[in-house]
Amino acid sequence: MASGQNGVDVTVRGAGIFGLSIAWACVSRGTRVQVVDPYGAGSGSSGGQVGALAPHVPENWNPKKAFQLDSLLMAAEFWAGVEAAGGVSAGYGRLGRLQPLADAKAEDLARGREVTARALWGDNAVWEVIPAEAAGPWAPVTPSGLLVRDTLTARMNPRRACAALVAALAVRGVEVVPEAEDAGQVVWATGWRGLQELSQALGKNVGTGVKGQSVSLRFDAGEVPQIYAEGLHVVPHADGTVAIGSTSERDFEDPVSTDEQCDDLVARAALAVPALHGAEVIERWAGVRPRARSRAPMLGAWPGRKGHFIANGGFKIGFGMGPKVAQVMADLLLEGRDAIPEGFRVEDSL
Repeated sequence: MASGQNGVDVTVRGAGIFGLSIAWACVSRGTRVQVVDPYGAGSGSSGGQVGALAPHVPENWNPKKAFQLDSLLMAAEFWAGVEAAGGVSAGYGRLGRLQPLADAKAEDLARGREVTARALWGDNAVWEVIPAEAAGPWAPVTPSGLLVRDTLTARMNPRRACAALVAALAVRGVEVVPEAEDAGQVVWATGWRGLQELSQALGKNVGTGVKGQSVSLRFDAGEVPQIYAEGLHVVPHADGTVAIGSTSERDFEDPVSTDEQCDDLVARAALAVPALHGAEVIERWAGVRPRARSRAPMLGAWPGRKGHFIANGGFKIGFGMGPKVAQVMADLLLEGRDAIPEGFRVEDSL
């Protein structure tokens, strides 16, 4: 690969989870990289609170679900390497997830997924139906008295993860800078605003931003699984907090304002998980997540713009997809090897 200005091989624009992970994957292979973000690392949706690295249900298998499974299985080694390099914890922990079952119909569906999980996940993880009492006092309310427990789901503290990547990159001599000229190949990992700019450049809507609000509670739940109940993620973190989220708002005026929807999140969480009743709210957060038109991450060459690439659209699953996205994009940039799965290509959103 021919280097660009100042010997830089790859310019990464955007210092969210995709941009930082791709930069780390490239640097780890000996490539000279610069990372550019006028707002700073983790300033967009990657600077949120929730960090639920949860798999798709093990059925109706497709390339997106297979890609995500690979990425979730890569995560422990990926984050251990980042932490070892930079000395900053990412808050990663594969502690699983609990989901309440409402009735007999839900139980039948869940037990069917026990079978498909064994076929699709193999020995890598378990999806099983358990009695609520087996989960102890942290168990969510469940009308049937039963829960789904899976051992593939992990937690991630988004801000700490970004800080861990920044620290690891700094050890390798890479800083996140507010501006720099493009050099070498250029990766655009610029979030929802980047999707808007790409839509304008291509003359077609390829994605948009969806605002989400979340809340952080002061509650030390210990090393317990996260909970998904009634569309709500409840994620205990290692720092003695529990994150709750999130809303989905397609129409918004202020991308970072919070409102009464945060109060609703807190009330719903207390109903779903009685242990959280009365826990102190310590932060409310809002940000806009990039959603590609295809709903899958958008990866690959920028059509008609030689030497420029897109890595965007990690709507709700960016941290879970990060390790695999980084690997695939580094393969493409550094080796010319295209392993982007069906449905993930930029042209799939056109």
